[in-house]
Amino acid sequence: MTQLMGRPILEPPGVLGGRPALADLLAGVRTALVGLAAVGLPVLGLWVATPYADDGAAAVTRLAGVLWLLGHGAPLLRGPTDAPLTVTPLLLGVLAVVRLHRAAAGVAARRGPRPRWGGPAAVWAGYCAVAVGVALHCAGDGLFRSRVLLDVLVVASVAGLATAAGARSVTVLDVPADSPLDLLPPPYRPVDGAPVVRAAALAAGAGLVAAGGLLVVCSAVLDAVAGGGRGMALLGSGPVAVVGLLLLALVLLPNAVLWGAAYALGPGFAVGAGTVVSPVGTALGPVPEFPLFALLPADGPGGWRLAVSVLPLLAGVVPAVLLGRAAAGRRLPGAGSGEQPEPWPPAATAVAALAAALSVGAGAAVLGWLSGGALAGERLAWVGPVPWTGPAAAGWIALVAVPGALLVRYRTLGPADGRGVYARLVRQARRGALELRAGTYALVLRLSGPGVGTADEPGPEDRDPAGPEDQAVRTDQAVRTDQAVRTDQAARADRTD
Repeated sequence: MTQLMGRPILEPPGVLGGRPALADLLAGVRTALVGLAAVGLPVLGLWVATPYADDGAAAVTRLAGVLWLLGHGAPLLRGPTDAPLTVTPLLLGVLAVVRLHRAAAGVAARRGPRPRWGGPAAVWAGYCAVAVGVALHCAGDGLFRSRVLLDVLVVASVAGLATAAGARSVTVLDVPADSPLDLLPPPYRPVDGAPVVRAAALAAGAGLVAAGGLLVVCSAVLDAVAGGGRGMALLGSGPVAVVGLLLLALVLLPNAVLWGAAYALGPGFAVGAGTVVSPVGTALGPVPEFPLFALLPADGPGGWRLAVSVLPLLAGVVPAVLLGRAAAGRRLPGAGSGEQPEPWPPAATAVAALAAALSVGAGAAVLGWLSGGALAGERLAWVGPVPWTGPAAAGWIALVAVPGALLVRYRTLGPADGRGVYARLVRQARRGALELRAGTYALVLRLSGPGVGTADEPGPEDRDPAGPEDQAVRTDQAVRTDQAVRTDQAARADRTD
């Protein structure tokens, strides 16, 4: 009895015993099933609430599986003509990636002996096993059908990236990875600049996303204020249809925000072949009846809509401040060593700003491609941001971040050592103001002439026998002496400041 009480009944994994590979495999299966349930429950609820539903439960589960696959970016087929459907609901994709990342991080954080096929690899295998079953179930007849092999490969790729990122997030690296910025020559190398560039790029990306969200909200408000517009016309299809459309619009809301960001950047987006929606102008034909499409601007020139171009400029202000302060020697917490870092040269500051702008452009290009796709064949073969959205984002951010970072750098360093551009401009302005004041006073004395301010007119006996010429010379000498005295006082005040 004493021996039984002294031994632990359950051995926590990673401390006294190893975690079996089956447990990690089941963790991946559970992660996939939870995501599938999050998509299937609303679909099943709408099917139950529909009073006259023609489809059976198998069709409902197939629709839920199709949406789950589509959330991973898997291409589907629609209708009897096998029209492509590749628009990814980014909200579903974000939820799937976040759950996979957390599951892989949790498995990798458990230390201890582990089988060869255990850990994050087993999580990925369990997730892919569920994906194979869902793809096979959705391959039958129906409104939407899956491409089994292609869909499984896409889901496996997304799951692999998310799982690897989750496992790497809990891995402690003894040697930090080298940044491409460290390979540059010294005049152009921002020392310990990788964390600052990363933070600046994230800040710029967040600013562009906020600009897109602001445009979506403003469009919805304007459509509602205009008396309902095209959006209210969709509410006459019954409550179940309205709820279904609103849920579909919700999962596509991140796509709409990215489309709004592309609109603010200038290139805009397309809603089919031969269409364009940009601040310069809008050219649309017939569009599908969908709540988000009801927020599109009317056909015609942009006009006052060109004012949205100021939003990308505002998105570059925060990166400019971050990079400028880092260039002046004020790094982010945790970046580099604990010693006071040296300021970056101006060339290195410009390189860091350009690196942040290029990072934002690459991210904008990838997200713009993910947010678009095909809704059908022919005319609706592509909807979403145009291909040059990424270069436009990089150009806008570089236009503000490069000169802004240099200005913040000089502004931060100027008052510290007294030799900056800002300090020199202040001293010159102060000296010029004092000299202007002295010159104005001297001019007033010269124009007023002799005898100003005397109570009585001097008589003949009081006049200067030297004549008017000598009086003018003396007056001019007095004015020059007074001007020299005031200039000397101004110089003393400037040295005191």
